Amino acid sequence: MRGAKTRRAGSTRTGMPAAAGIVKSMSSPIDLQATFIPNDGEFYRVKLALEIAIDEVVNEPGCIRYELTEASEEKLVLTERWASEEDLAKHSKGIAVQDLNESLSALLAEPVQLERL
Repeated sequence: MRGAKTRRAGSTRTGMPAAAGIVKSMSSPIDLQATFIPNDGEFYRVKLALEIAIDEVVNEPGCIRYELTEASEEKLVLTERWASEEDLAKHSKGIAVQDLNESLSALLAEPVQLERL
């Protein structure tokens, strides 16, 4: 048929190529809660170590939330939210976590309790 409009396969009505169909999956944010139990008399040193780490970690890629949400002589709770598993994995291997672990090594009554929410 003369004058009939045809559309090439793989193109849109605008004549632009159609998207390749690759969709990047969006992961849900990862929420964590870390609980720190200080040795007797070490509350303020543990809190200071956490505050130093927080100042560094909040600037890491993918960090949505990293804050002290509970602080008493018996325990300190740090609430975290990461954009992806990849961001969390990078954070876990990063210098801020290494420094924090070193700072806390003699200050805690038990290992850090890390819980996914």
